[in-house]
Amino acid sequence: MTIAIEKRVDTIFIHVTNLKKSVKWYSQLFGFEVSETEIISPIYTFNMGEGRPGLTLDDHSLDDSCKLVPSNQPLFNLSTSNINAAYEHVKELGGEIVTEIQTYPDLSDFSFKDPDGNILMVCSCFS
Repeated sequence: MTIAIEKRVDTIFIHVTNLKKSVKWYSQLFGFEVSETEIISPIYTFNMGEGRPGLTLDDHSLDDSCKLVPSNQPLFNLSTSNINAAYEHVKELGGEIVTEIQTYPDLSDFSFKDPDGNILMVCSCFS
């Protein structure tokens, strides 16, 4: 049997209402330097490192019928080695905390909303 779809994720899409505002916010979240001249609607992709999926912000400026409806659950998780510092960083950026830091035997996590209400999770694994 031939498999037409490869076992990999190339990019993760986050749907946003204002591409420039969102690129600025996410670049501060991750510590990227982005020139405003690099931001060309409808999408902007952050390179998240070799072998990792990109993170693409999409404002749907070419699709008038698109209406942003954020999920009520985290879309994916981001990694950190210091959950407390990550939590404070997100709060400083104005991210709305959805769940406080929760600690389990092998990880800690918390969830927050980006400026468009998309919920993301931050995890710190202990193993």
